Amino acid sequence: MTPGAKNLITDVAGLKVGNASDTALKSGVTVLSADTPFVASVHVMGGAPGTRETDLLAPDKSVAAVDALVLSGGSAYGLDACSGVVDGLRARGRGFRVGEAVIPLVPGAILFDLLNGGQKDWAENPYRALGRAAFEALDEDFELGTAGAGTGALSAMVKGGLGSASLVLDNGVTVGALVAANPVGALTTPGDRHFWAAPFEIGDEFGGLGPDPKGGLGRDMDSRKMRAMRGQAGERANTTIAIVATDATLTKAECQRMAVAAHDGIARAIVPAHTPTDGDLVFSLATGARKVDAEDPRALSLIGHAAALCLARAIARAAYLARPEPGDLLPCWSDRAAK
Repeated sequence: MTPGAKNLITDVAGLKVGNASDTALKSGVTVLSADTPFVASVHVMGGAPGTRETDLLAPDKSVAAVDALVLSGGSAYGLDACSGVVDGLRARGRGFRVGEAVIPLVPGAILFDLLNGGQKDWAENPYRALGRAAFEALDEDFELGTAGAGTGALSAMVKGGLGSASLVLDNGVTVGALVAANPVGALTTPGDRHFWAAPFEIGDEFGGLGPDPKGGLGRDMDSRKMRAMRGQAGERANTTIAIVATDATLTKAECQRMAVAAHDGIARAIVPAHTPTDGDLVFSLATGARKVDAEDPRALSLIGHAAALCLARAIARAAYLARPEPGDLLPCWSDRAAK
């Protein structure tokens, strides 16, 4: 397995991603779409998810494909970003057809970034407009770090952000991940220099410093985020939301298994993960551009494994590429690692 040409989820041919960010708000939206609908599913392992239209993605539900997926900041307000994407799709005549009606299908998930120091005193919910702007920005190339749904993201010790990574398997199948990392847990080991995901790094895609040489890790539960938000229910200001994708031909049930497997990437890159106050969620999708051997029992397992590897790397890249902004509550990894 080697990274795709861009080391982005858009190495899966046909996919595009758009970001919209508001630096004063310290929040934003990320949209993934394609020229044609795609098979998708979802798996939730966090205790506090916020979602829209995810019931459609269960294998037993009748909807065969969706038009876009949305990751947003803003907690419950951010769910309205999906409405902006629906508006954009409808304007292009995209959606599920029922007689003369056209209904764009846009599942979405949100993270909590309402206590991160941004200006939240809006008179009108800004997320519908951000969703539409992210949709209009769809492209194969997009910004990582402090961008889109990761604009205001914070981990326990350093800023989180938006990350992505990809792998091309030996059989030619491409797998990619896209994530907005805003967890309860830490992305780095104590001292902030080494990433938990370091054993899975390829080259120097997030600094090349390697794993932490110390043992006995994982017992330190320090959190700058909690200290910065003391008295404001900071323990609830969390969630990691992600999308994993492949160009393989998968059913909805197989997509769901890919999402389940991809959660291993969250657990490898964030300590602790899947807590009661995270809403950890992974969407999964398959474009169906490449046939896989249905008789090979390892085919789906390999795709799920690659999805987990991509997601772990994407989470570390989110923090590695985060940049400082005025009014930040936490330092960036780049600031801490230089010390």
